[in-house]
Amino acid sequence: MRWNLVLLAFVALPISAAPGVPVDVAEPLLAHDAEQRWVPFELTPGNQIRFAMDIGSARATAILDTGVSTSVASRLFANRASLKLEPGRGERADAIGGAVPLGWTRVERLSLGALTQARARLAVVDLSAIATGGAEPVDILIGSDLLACCALDIDYAARRFRLLPSGRMPFAGPRAPLARLPRTGVFSTAATIAGRQVRPLIVDTGDGAALTLSRTGWAGLRAKPAATTSAVAFGLGGAIETDLAVLPAVRFGSVGPVAIETRIEPKGGFSDQTGTIGRLGNGLFQRYRVLMDARAGHMILSPTATARDAPVRSTSGLLVGYDSGRLSVLHVMRGSPAAAAGWKAREQICTVDGTPVPPPTGGSVDTGWSAGAPGRVLRFGMCDGTERRLTLKNFY
Repeated sequence: MRWNLVLLAFVALPISAAPGVPVDVAEPLLAHDAEQRWVPFELTPGNQIRFAMDIGSARATAILDTGVSTSVASRLFANRASLKLEPGRGERADAIGGAVPLGWTRVERLSLGALTQARARLAVVDLSAIATGGAEPVDILIGSDLLACCALDIDYAARRFRLLPSGRMPFAGPRAPLARLPRTGVFSTAATIAGRQVRPLIVDTGDGAALTLSRTGWAGLRAKPAATTSAVAFGLGGAIETDLAVLPAVRFGSVGPVAIETRIEPKGGFSDQTGTIGRLGNGLFQRYRVLMDARAGHMILSPTATARDAPVRSTSGLLVGYDSGRLSVLHVMRGSPAAAAGWKAREQICTVDGTPVPPPTGGSVDTGWSAGAPGRVLRFGMCDGTERRLTLKNFY
């Protein structure tokens, strides 16, 4: 069985930087045949939507990221494409893991599906590979500043998306509210958890997790699971440790109820910094075909066959990442069998049950053993030549 690594090591990308829009930036234009302008994409190991697009005369690898207030180019791409940076002003932007240095540049033209934007202004930051959920860093994050012009139709099952005129409704399904936050302009919605409305939640296609709540949001819930554990998240500002639980019945407008894996940020985390209660990401959205139309005030989520599947829970407690033919332990989950057995972060695994670690397939590595049946005993060949055993069990 193959599981995307986001089930084991979460990746999140929100960044908040809300400058005034320059007066010489043109309105984005949509082609008349927008319905036919599908953009193919792949889901990265970190669960982000990665695709190719044109920035000026350069071809760029991009991530669709509604949690980014201003579209972002990497410093490496800016150098490669000879983009001129504006004079530095020592700006920084809030991001998962901490603030990051921020610069600015302009491009004469960018093209994304049916959309063309002339004289686009882009933020410039360092985009590390681990923050973008893959082995290689990407060139650009396409944010809500560009996407808010249109209705964004994401067909996760077919791995494609398109941009349509606002108000277009190519399919039917349950609805949730969708708006733009006043300060940052990112998309937001609301949820109902145990009878309480929770808002605002950032709608973030750059986040590989399903639901993240601030510590305050979590504390305010009337009913919470008794068992929680820990996980690790990686963002532009670095790594952070979060709590982790499964909420059994969450609603979004008329969507749900659904069981949803939930991360709880530390106090003072990204949600607190941005004045929000949390965010929704691709861990939830990929269960649906999704239409996001902030101008029309709604989000439509048409359920797929997996929409009501129970979240996959680790039974090992090992969060791992692929590293040159081996698995590197990124985090040992609190209260897990791995924690009880004394596993530590940065330990290296070379074989599982006698089988060498295979190379990634389609961007993901086979880690289904980490959520195997309770009672199963795994044998790990460590890269230092020792062998370890681990008995799987339910722990959260």
